[in-house]
Amino acid sequence: MLEVDDEIRNKQIAILEKTYAGAIPELKFNSAFELLIAVILSAQCTDKRVNAVTNELFPIANTPEKFLSIGQTKLEETIKPCGFFHTKAKNILAACRKIVEEFGGEVPKTFEELITLPGVGRKTANVVMSVAFKEPAIAVDTHVFRISNRLQLAIGETPFEVEIGLQKIIPREKWSDAHHWLIWHGRKICKARQPLCKECPLNEICPSKNV
Repeated sequence: MLEVDDEIRNKQIAILEKTYAGAIPELKFNSAFELLIAVILSAQCTDKRVNAVTNELFPIANTPEKFLSIGQTKLEETIKPCGFFHTKAKNILAACRKIVEEFGGEVPKTFEELITLPGVGRKTANVVMSVAFKEPAIAVDTHVFRISNRLQLAIGETPFEVEIGLQKIIPREKWSDAHHWLIWHGRKICKARQPLCKECPLNEICPSKNV
């Protein structure tokens, strides 16, 4: 098996950057609040399905106040295709209530405040910080976690461990972009069940190829 050192990791990063330059989020949104809701809905759901749901949802509710006005029953009916709709609706409404009562109706702009919102963990907070507020951050979703471990770019048993590992090897100014490189590589090539190793631009420097 290939022994991965920092030189190899830097080569992996360079190839990912070249291959997925300009990659952007697939979720559709028009504000930090819409992004927050979309990311909460995306848990264990595809971005494509979330976009289909928010295409119906955001025209009728695109602020915390409007979400609170439609209530849980209507919200559950609308977001049902995203799965776990009862829990997601409950968390979204609780988050909206807190945003209105404690943050003046605006999505908080610090990581520490974001993770106090119901239904918002490190991944969601990092996405909002990175995409909405343009702050360097690496959100570790299932794709980022899988790719990082397979490449040994950052090895960890938890998303937090992988996040810290990636922060150490990737220059801070590239954190947000690297998040998208890893996601798109996971979607297009390094899939969970049947990775397309023969098509992978990282094949020669991947310790997990053909495994």
